Amino acid sequence: MPTLHFKGKTFVQNHHLAVKYHQLMPKKELSLTDKVSLCDNLIIQGDNLIALKSLLPTYSGKIKFINIDPPYNTGNEKWVYNDNVNSPMINEWLGKVVDKEDMTRHDKWLCMMMPRLKLLKELLSEDGAIAINIENNEYANLKLLLDEIFGESNFVGTFIWRKKEGGGQTKEYFVTEHEYIVLYRKSPSFVWIDDTLEGDDTSFNKEDELGKYKLVKLAKWGNTSRKEDRPKMHFPIVAPDGKKVIPYAPDGNLGRWRVGKARMDLLIENDLVEFRKNNDDEWLAYEKIYFDENDIKTIKERSILYDLTNTADASKQLTEIFGKKDEFDTPKPLDLVKYFISHITKDNDIILDSFAGSATTAHAVLELNKEEDSNRQFILVEMEEYANSITAERVRRVIKGVKTAKSELLKKGTGGSFSYFELGDTIEMESLLRGKNLPSFTEFARYLFYTATGEEFNEKAINEKTRFIGESKNYEAYLFYKADIDWLKKNALTLELCKSLPKFKNKQRLVFAPAKYVDDHTLLDYRIDFCQLPYEIYRIQK
Repeated sequence: MPTLHFKGKTFVQNHHLAVKYHQLMPKKELSLTDKVSLCDNLIIQGDNLIALKSLLPTYSGKIKFINIDPPYNTGNEKWVYNDNVNSPMINEWLGKVVDKEDMTRHDKWLCMMMPRLKLLKELLSEDGAIAINIENNEYANLKLLLDEIFGESNFVGTFIWRKKEGGGQTKEYFVTEHEYIVLYRKSPSFVWIDDTLEGDDTSFNKEDELGKYKLVKLAKWGNTSRKEDRPKMHFPIVAPDGKKVIPYAPDGNLGRWRVGKARMDLLIENDLVEFRKNNDDEWLAYEKIYFDENDIKTIKERSILYDLTNTADASKQLTEIFGKKDEFDTPKPLDLVKYFISHITKDNDIILDSFAGSATTAHAVLELNKEEDSNRQFILVEMEEYANSITAERVRRVIKGVKTAKSELLKKGTGGSFSYFELGDTIEMESLLRGKNLPSFTEFARYLFYTATGEEFNEKAINEKTRFIGESKNYEAYLFYKADIDWLKKNALTLELCKSLPKFKNKQRLVFAPAKYVDDHTLLDYRIDFCQLPYEIYRIQK
């Protein structure tokens, strides 16, 4: 496999390991929830590299789908390299705008992306996937970098999305109407979901010379089924008698098709559209899906995405939400993000966007939850000052509803909640010696549990009275700690505290404390592995 070389690579390839854990500080006044929690939908304001590291204790291996839209590095975006890597060369890059005249702009972009992609991979579940929007400036470099981090065998494919129709000439020789979406899985357990193919063979209750098949309505049903919800998915098709057929929503208003024009043409061309009349002698259109023991015969999704809305449509929708033209010139369309979420995730899955921007990903999750009565969760990370005024504010309005909106769903609101966090102080063991920036019991428990076990931390399992902080595959973990330097100097694990531990559950006990006043035989009797604070914080492997 070809190896990608760039300036600074040797300094950043393990930088994600050196990034310190930070506390995630809840901001109740900016949240839209009764109880701020890390188990809620999340919006985090702060540097996305630090935020991703801070999410590891709670979300390592739990994210089903990551959808990011990083800087395209065109030279016009005015992005700044901000990672404080231990390198004189890279330190010279700090705080400087990366523009077209910068001869190292590709190196800087790769140095920015590499540690973030490595943390994102850690956050992904084994059956998860990551989709990255990119254009020509960095597509080739990104592909090689992803091959190196995720493995060439985990490349799923590259989608071409038509982001605009026509327009002025943007290149010397031709108009560029498209950009790319690169899709990688974490492992072969990833599954691309086709919702029209769900159900067992008993649903294939019709038959012709090609075999058993079932019919799926081509008119969209449920929420967002009106023409105004997806205007480009309302168009006529021709019935057997030559009559033009258009879709109607369940409420009788003009509707939209479940598929776009390009896919509809493919279905018709392959004789996979069947027309039937209803009780009112009106034609209804269905997709024919054939079944046999080895394969379900249907039209596969295409890698060129013609039918999804473009950036101009997305800008109009953002203007509709905020009531004025927004500073985002090219926000991502809602349909584009919903397309990937619906094909990669199901109920209760978690979706992460660490370059959140105008919060299209959160909007897409909330709409799909409403349409499908599901409970997907989103996590957004945005470092810019507009994290509250635009990113979070869009989510608030989508949840509560926008009375002037054309879409019925947007007008009524999706419902839901989110918790808003900012990055706090670092959690450093050395600070315990000085009594500075001491973390709360919960924050420290989260850090210690993940560091020691590498497994998921459940905040709800904490019991400060018994000092219990969680249970892993091999351990019950306990923490004797208060955010008080005088308390830390005076307290230790004693025989009395050993006796006070809850009933033994046939698992070794992992106990964190400032010191111990018991011998090794006592620890053995009570099945305790002792870890002294702050020195012996480490990942235990047995």
